[in-house]
Formats: sequence, C-alpha cells, structure tokens
Amino acid sequence: MANPFDDDSARFVVLVNEERQYSLWPATSEVPGGWQTARPEGSRQECLDFIESSWVDMRPASLAAAMEAEGK
Repeated sequence: MANPFDDDSARFVVLVNEERQYSLWPATSEVPGGWQTARPEGSRQECLDFIESSWVDMRPASLAAAMEAEGK
C-alpha cells in the first residue's frame, strides 16, 4: 500500500494542535483527537504552502512561551 501522504493527486487538509504544530492530513481521514482543521481541503501543494507560510516558529507553543518568560 502506498503512503497516502505522498499522493500528489489526493486531497488534504492542514491540522494544528494546541502547541501550534501543523500537519498535512488526508481529507478522507478522520481528524485525530487534539487536532483541529487549520485549512480546509485543498491540493497537497496548497496545503504544504499554507504550512510553510503559517508555521514560522518550529518551537512548540509551550516552549516558546517559557523562553519568552525567561527573556530568551
């Protein structure tokens, strides 16, 4: 079975969790617990472009907040 995440012809959504981490997700799959849809269904490339423009700080939100509180 081929990896559904590598299928350029498939439809995807973008998910985000409470740590502001993003994930490309097949549109036909159920959204897992702890994740919400950040971008509605689109092509694989549209979703990857959205992730690239949105996820500019790769640190989990809790780490970013802790570092900011420490003045780093």
